[in-house]
Amino acid sequence: MLLVRNREDGDLLRRVGFTVTRKVGNAVIRNRMKRRFRALAREVIIERGFAGSDHVIIGRSGGIERDFDVLRQDLAGALRRVAK
Repeated sequence: MLLVRNREDGDLLRRVGFTVTRKVGNAVIRNRMKRRFRALAREVIIERGFAGSDHVIIGRSGGIERDFDVLRQDLAGALRRVAK
């Protein structure tokens, strides 16, 4: 899940945050998911993110088993939907 909020502060920096609840798994699983999110953010949000906005990626159960390419496509699709 992706949330995007325009900060409207004049700063063009794209900020990114991550959250993964305990329902997803233990600390090892949650940290692995956050590492995957950081890698996705470096690849996708830098290119397609919105300047001057906060991007929050929320981890859901089942996300750790998904292929990285599928996650990349999901994030890019979510950013396209937000742009509309």
